[in-house]
Amino acid sequence: MKSDFLKSLRLLTTLAALLTALAGHAAETSAEGLTLGPAGSKNVLIVHASNSVQVFRGVLEDFSSLNPGLRLEYTELSTQELYAGTLSRAAQGPASKTGPDIIISSAMDLQTKLVNDGYAQPHLSPETRALPAWANWRDEVFSIGTDPIVMVYNTGKLAPGRAPRTRRELLSLLQAPDQPLASAISTYDVEGSGIGYLAATQDTRLDSMAGALLAEMGRNRVAVHASTEDALDKLERGEITLAYNLLESYTRHRIDQGAPLAIVYPQDYTLMLSRSAIIPRQAPRADLGAKFLDYLLSARGQEMVARQSGMRPVSASANPQAGVRPVGLGVGLLVYLDPLKQRHFLDLWRAAIHPRGGSVQR
Repeated sequence: MKSDFLKSLRLLTTLAALLTALAGHAAETSAEGLTLGPAGSKNVLIVHASNSVQVFRGVLEDFSSLNPGLRLEYTELSTQELYAGTLSRAAQGPASKTGPDIIISSAMDLQTKLVNDGYAQPHLSPETRALPAWANWRDEVFSIGTDPIVMVYNTGKLAPGRAPRTRRELLSLLQAPDQPLASAISTYDVEGSGIGYLAATQDTRLDSMAGALLAEMGRNRVAVHASTEDALDKLERGEITLAYNLLESYTRHRIDQGAPLAIVYPQDYTLMLSRSAIIPRQAPRADLGAKFLDYLLSARGQEMVARQSGMRPVSASANPQAGVRPVGLGVGLLVYLDPLKQRHFLDLWRAAIHPRGGSVQR
């Protein structure tokens, strides 16, 4: 009897210890982020990123499972918040070690500017050296995955046969007598979205009819969205029929969940943008930021990025398909961040989106 009692006591003690350990590793989810790993860990990795927690969660959980003693604190922020936050922390002085250990953003131009202006630190490893030249600039900003920029439409509101396959066809649809896209089209608010500004300025660089297309959107009372998720919500609810310039990965995630949406890869050209990562110069634990970066660039990390987030592995984008225009990291991304060019572009954008002083829909 005493032996049985001792066995039961040991079993209860083991179960209690296991529950305590599990509680220490339990995920803590909030509207802005996710925390994984033991609460008392002395090794805390802080990640700030524009990637949706819902889409990126599987990647974070896999990294956490490989590093069970590490605590990971992930915060989702807009691309503009990521950029402004880095500048604000840098203003506190070079000795201040605060903020995230790694920043991941879909606004690769803003990330490149942070590097150019001295706000990032270099990292060299077998994983970074294996990247193609367009995916690594100065060993300070790195592509961790690519994402095509696409058009998306609600299949219940627009017949597939009428869906535009090129920007010229979209222009024709906007000009159609029956006005199928009047008050039913959306595009990025380039004044509030870093990736929206990047996509729109790349359109201007590549497409001579970009201005005419934007003006026709304005005449159709275009709505503007702050993020791809915002536009997808409107599309799912049927508030709009078509959205121009969305991230493929978020859209594919919605479709997999049953949303009545379809993707169009523009046949004239499809922009391929990168999610890029930097280790800030003021990172408290740059070593942990580098550890996470190397995981993301590893074979396992790239597989998880593709499987869980829907982004495309960097290696799969090295030889793009016909019509795909990869945008490489580098000084060329800084052109439209020049204050004069930026002001000129935004003036033209506002004039097109707000024809004759009209107000934009949000």
